[in-house]
Amino acid sequence: MSSSQPELNTIYNENCLDTMFRMPSCFVDLTVTSPPYGNLRKYKGFDFDFKSIAKELFRVTKDGGIVVWIVGDATIKGNETGESFRQALYFKEIGFNLFDTIIYQKQPQGAVGNQNGYWQQFEYMFVLSKGKPKCINLIIDRVNTTTGTKSRVTSRSRTQERLTTVKRDVFYGEYGRRTNVWYYATGGAHSTNDKMAFGHPAIFPEKLALDHIISWSNAGDLVYDPFMGSGTTAKMAMLNNRNYIGSELSKEYCDISELRTAYWANQFKKDLANKDNQISLELDF
Repeated sequence: MSSSQPELNTIYNENCLDTMFRMPSCFVDLTVTSPPYGNLRKYKGFDFDFKSIAKELFRVTKDGGIVVWIVGDATIKGNETGESFRQALYFKEIGFNLFDTIIYQKQPQGAVGNQNGYWQQFEYMFVLSKGKPKCINLIIDRVNTTTGTKSRVTSRSRTQERLTTVKRDVFYGEYGRRTNVWYYATGGAHSTNDKMAFGHPAIFPEKLALDHIISWSNAGDLVYDPFMGSGTTAKMAMLNNRNYIGSELSKEYCDISELRTAYWANQFKKDLANKDNQISLELDF
């Protein structure tokens, strides 16, 4: 293992603890990841040391940075493990704030591990912040039913032991910020059109990665994925002017993610060249 600092826009075929060990403290702006949780996924026989990873994520995350931890629970003999809740509480224990809990809703996929239960349709997306988030770009795409109407809003704040009341008029636009339940179609071409990505058994939708990246980071920021899988986080970071670093234990999956990011990096360069040529033509005209 090299002792040098990890290079930007690189995916490392190694344990994420090795990658993070080489990172300086307060290095990463945003982490978006889904670990190989419980027994829901067969992940090449690998296991992971959750507590050590959580501590390293806290160390390498910048003050005001965010970790998005996407996880669900296994059900064993009719008993849900509750692993997701234990992980969220441990993140809080070591210093993260649980800034938001977002539900990742998808198509029903059967009662995993419990045929007497209701169909499984969601996972948790814990949005963990190291202190006050430095970047919050809320997505405004929920259609308002009260568009164009005026409402009298009362807000209260306490300063120096005094309660201040302020009343103001608010006009509702066509769209408002979305709720904390995010729905995505999964599987087939819904998650991605990149056929190479489906060599991995559990990819998450590109739109999901994109929504978190634009919500919790700005252009030029560094996005990390300690369980890179097929490279979805890296691809969406790159295409949205962010840097990325990834870790992936499986050589097979690392090869997929590197092939995928190399392809889209080349496409990105072509698009930029075409855009520059178009600007040049317009200036000549």
